[in-house]
Amino acid sequence: MNRPAGPLARPTRLAPGARVAVVAPSGPVPEERLQAGLDVLRGWDLDPVVAPHVLDRHGAFGYLAGTDADRAADLQNAWCDPAVDAVLCARGGYGVQRMVDLLDWDAMAAAGPKAFVGFSDITVLHEAFAGRLGLATLHGPMAAGVDFVKNARAQEHLRATLFEPESVRVITSTGAALVPGRARGVTLGGCLTLLAAEAGTPGARTSAAGGLLCLEDVGEETYRLDRCLTQLLRAGVLDGVRGVLLGSWQECGPYERLRALFLDRLGGLGVPVVEEFGFGHCEGALTIPFGVSAELDADAGTLTLDEPALR
Repeated sequence: MNRPAGPLARPTRLAPGARVAVVAPSGPVPEERLQAGLDVLRGWDLDPVVAPHVLDRHGAFGYLAGTDADRAADLQNAWCDPAVDAVLCARGGYGVQRMVDLLDWDAMAAAGPKAFVGFSDITVLHEAFAGRLGLATLHGPMAAGVDFVKNARAQEHLRATLFEPESVRVITSTGAALVPGRARGVTLGGCLTLLAAEAGTPGARTSAAGGLLCLEDVGEETYRLDRCLTQLLRAGVLDGVRGVLLGSWQECGPYERLRALFLDRLGGLGVPVVEEFGFGHCEGALTIPFGVSAELDADAGTLTLDEPALR
């Protein structure tokens, strides 16, 4: 994917009464968590509709929420339904790579833009929506995610982004600068292991030039993160990147070792790098718009969007 580094098309913000579809492109969804998430969405005066196969479990591979074809159909039908204003993923896990090439991207492009929310394994769809649809997306908490249904901060930041995006144009973290400085670019990124795994696949991004790259992961040993970062470096994906925002790294080993790794692998890029930015697999995760122009101030720990994430 060699889409120009400029900002992508922004979907329309939500209004009370908006219909949002909940889909499960990856792993199986616990019903009680799904119901809790739906209650939150209804509390925002939204009208959530659950795709037919959200609660499915694959007969042979229990880590998948149903068959690849059914998961793809749920996403495509929700996206192409003119009555649906936004599509929210129920959870991550694994499975998007198995179904992403089953989607009819021409039909989805013809359906027009709408808000799309998810993270973790959903990184594959963020990349596909950027490259194939030219559409900005929201890297944020998922409807049946444990960190969403039990955390008011995560809920409120996503709600504000969806309904009042001008109120969250400045995203502030408590992190510190690993490499100081300011940089301007277009936001992109997601789960590090998925970005590395996408290399060489149809439509995969070949360059993050001009971008503010957001990275996070969960449950990966330091050497595995090293391997993924090294893969992106060797493939030239990080050539020309403008800045790096590091999110959460739960269950990825002692953080001092991770910090040393990030300095070792990213410090040589000569761009600002900020750690612990508060997005990803963490409590109170912030919603980060992808595909929008912004300024990173690593010293202040802020990301300032040129425009609201949604129109």
